[in-house]
Amino acid sequence: MSEEKNYSADSIQALEGMEHVRMRPSMYIGDVGSRGLHHLVYEVVDNSIDEALAGHCTEVNVVILEGNGVRVMDNGRGIPVGIHKKEGVSALQVVMTKIGAGGKFDKDSYKVSGGLHGVGVSVVNALSIDLKASVHKEGKLYVQEYKQGKEQYLVKENGITNKKGTEIIFYPDPSIFESLEYQYEILATRMRELSFLNKGLKITLNDERESSKDENGKSPEDVFYSERGLSEFVQFLDGNREKLIQNVISAEGEKNGIPVEVALIYNNSYAENIHSYVNNINTHEGGTHLSGFRRGLTNTLKKYAEKSGMLDKLKFEISGDDFREGLTAIVSVKVQEPQFEGQTKTKLGNREVNAPVSQAVSEMLSDYLEEHPDDAKQIIQKVILAATARHAATKAREMVQRKNPMGGAGLPGKLSDCASKIPEECEVYLVEGDSAGGTAKQGRDRHFQAIMPLRGKILNVEKAMQHKIFENEEIKNIYTALGVRVGTEEDSRALNLEKLRYHKVIIMCDADVDGSHIQTLIMTFFFRYMKELIENGYLYIATPPLYLIKKGKQAQYAWNDDQRDQLINKMKGSGSESSVHIQRYKGLGEMNAEQLWDTTMSPENRTLRRVNIESAAEADRIFSMLMGDEVPPRREFIEKNAKYANIDV
Repeated sequence: MSEEKNYSADSIQALEGMEHVRMRPSMYIGDVGSRGLHHLVYEVVDNSIDEALAGHCTEVNVVILEGNGVRVMDNGRGIPVGIHKKEGVSALQVVMTKIGAGGKFDKDSYKVSGGLHGVGVSVVNALSIDLKASVHKEGKLYVQEYKQGKEQYLVKENGITNKKGTEIIFYPDPSIFESLEYQYEILATRMRELSFLNKGLKITLNDERESSKDENGKSPEDVFYSERGLSEFVQFLDGNREKLIQNVISAEGEKNGIPVEVALIYNNSYAENIHSYVNNINTHEGGTHLSGFRRGLTNTLKKYAEKSGMLDKLKFEISGDDFREGLTAIVSVKVQEPQFEGQTKTKLGNREVNAPVSQAVSEMLSDYLEEHPDDAKQIIQKVILAATARHAATKAREMVQRKNPMGGAGLPGKLSDCASKIPEECEVYLVEGDSAGGTAKQGRDRHFQAIMPLRGKILNVEKAMQHKIFENEEIKNIYTALGVRVGTEEDSRALNLEKLRYHKVIIMCDADVDGSHIQTLIMTFFFRYMKELIENGYLYIATPPLYLIKKGKQAQYAWNDDQRDQLINKMKGSGSESSVHIQRYKGLGEMNAEQLWDTTMSPENRTLRRVNIESAAEADRIFSMLMGDEVPPRREFIEKNAKYANIDV
């Protein structure tokens, strides 16, 4: 009873804006890991891009500072510094310290804006241990500093300036974020994407950290600038694929007051790669703009194909999917008040967007097909080929999903299942080869760990036609073991996770070159055919140790060369190095069941790396480069990143 009494009105905590951000950061930036940390930069850059969209800014400079701070400078109008009528303090202070404040809510100031929920720069301020805002405006420099979102003094004049624009320098708060280390590549990928989406805007990225310099003392730096916008983006994504048509088909314009930009090209691959954006935000889950694009594309191509008489001999119906095989496309729309839905708030729900996009695509394609009859013929032939292959793939897929007479899906013989039937607590290990599979079976916890050995190297799905993939024995077994099916109510090609049997799918391969290759092949398959598993955070990679270091009764494991050297120095003491025994594990089969459990499978001791997709467009480009037919870009990539490669001879 006493507990009830204590629960009064005083128990309800009313959190004011900034406090709330600090207590619940994930609500505002997604998470407090690497993704959230990089999101801070995007929020600040978004403000500058809004200035560019409004026609007032042509340059944005992003610099990673020593100590993992970030400086973002633009040459826009500068945040207003005059006194805000309602709040009675400088407008700069209002923008920096009030959640949901900013010019984005004033329809006259900004027609569209990139910020997702109007959280903007005040959230960055709340989650920074130090932040300094400098505004260059009308020949004067105005500054204000903050700690954890609290202003340290009122906005003050601080000299004269010949620049214009806003500069924000911030240092993320170590008490909030798991790691403070900015990764240059992640930021570079997003800045490149933003420059393609906002043509004519120059974005520079520099890294001033000592640790980032190369052997010649040179810091990483990039300038991103795109003159043609989306058509260059499409060429960049498709750089590693063989073109079916030579030209990028693109269009931009305003339909029903909604700015629409579209660019597409066809290649000889079997994959469909459509990336969609709303106000520069990547909408992973699609939405009304994507539906409009698909509708416009299918209707126009179908009409043309029927008119040309090329479909007359086809014995079965052509579906929308067939028109999108080998297609790389980007759809970008700007919407005044975007409504997002879906799991990750990245699915556009605005109904009024569907028709303008469909119309824009239809007009663009009709004109192109009329003007380029040879290209049109190539595309339609590709569509007919895709329809024929899909017909074969449907049959093969049905074989994968066919139930046995007993009513169950019939689990593959190789799978050693776990006792639990609760998907949330179950995990399955995809293990390379039978011998490692045998050791893993002995070492596992039978209650929640299942083992699925894979024989040899699985098929490279990047180069194979769909029906070949579903006919492949190992891939069939993966589908059956996981309990997933292809096709949902909304999308015939999406993965249906309703009957997924494990919420952790762990790839466990040998720590050698062959193992890495198999790992990449499996990841390529998951990225192309089971992307939903990755997006839900169900795919992991196990990290078995590389070395066992022994001296007398002392034995410890090392996961890399640095750890190995540290352990050797620690164990040898004043003795010689030869007194320490080093065992290099070439494969999982070299460990006994107990060792494998202790190092790689026990939830208490193991290190699992979750596979996530930071940028779908960049992941698509890298997979097509590493696993496709084109050799030169792959060679270049390997040479550039060779310092990370440990080759076992």
